[in-house]
Amino acid sequence: MRVLVLEDDFELGTEIAGGLRSAGFAVDLARTVGEADLSVAVHGYDCLVLDRMLPDGDGLGLVRDLRAAGSRVPVLMLTAMDAVTDRVAGFDDGADDYLAKPFALAELAARVGALCRRSESPRPVVLRAGDLEIDTARRQVRRNGVLLSLGAKEFSVLELLAARAGQVVSRTELIEHCWDELSDPLSNVVDAVILQLRRKLGPPALIDTVRGAGYLINESPA
Repeated sequence: MRVLVLEDDFELGTEIAGGLRSAGFAVDLARTVGEADLSVAVHGYDCLVLDRMLPDGDGLGLVRDLRAAGSRVPVLMLTAMDAVTDRVAGFDDGADDYLAKPFALAELAARVGALCRRSESPRPVVLRAGDLEIDTARRQVRRNGVLLSLGAKEFSVLELLAARAGQVVSRTELIEHCWDELSDPLSNVVDAVILQLRRKLGPPALIDTVRGAGYLINESPA
């Protein structure tokens, strides 16, 4: 799941991005409304986390513009402007959630996760493909009933593949969804994670490579 964080305070923005990455999200960080606007135009996000008072404007203005353009990407306003009137204005202008500073990173990650799940086509909290079971809320993976230990990036890739079980997911889609703009799209990061997943999932092989197209989860592995 890919998230954009708009926060002009350098230390706080870095802390938020680090906390969300530790929770398994791919995170891009913008310092101004202009930077955020450009990022939204270029990338597809599962959720936006926006401050309000920025050097070049109000993050809520970006929300209004997005909603006017028909965008339904979930937005969480993260701001010290916590008066009732501020929160109401945020919801009226299209925000989906509002969290006042100071806050706990664990709560922020939980709220972002809930919003990200809402941004996709409706699907069950527990994904199943053959003997694979993924609890997206608890971030737990079981195969044939056995609990597996996966890293954050491994979980993100497997979750996307499972959500599209039986369909090919391209390397470009995986990078766009599971990595942030700091990643080198020409590197072998996808191949490395797929290799690790295959090792941890064990036999029979569950993830197939479709040469020249991408990867898919085979719901009936041989």
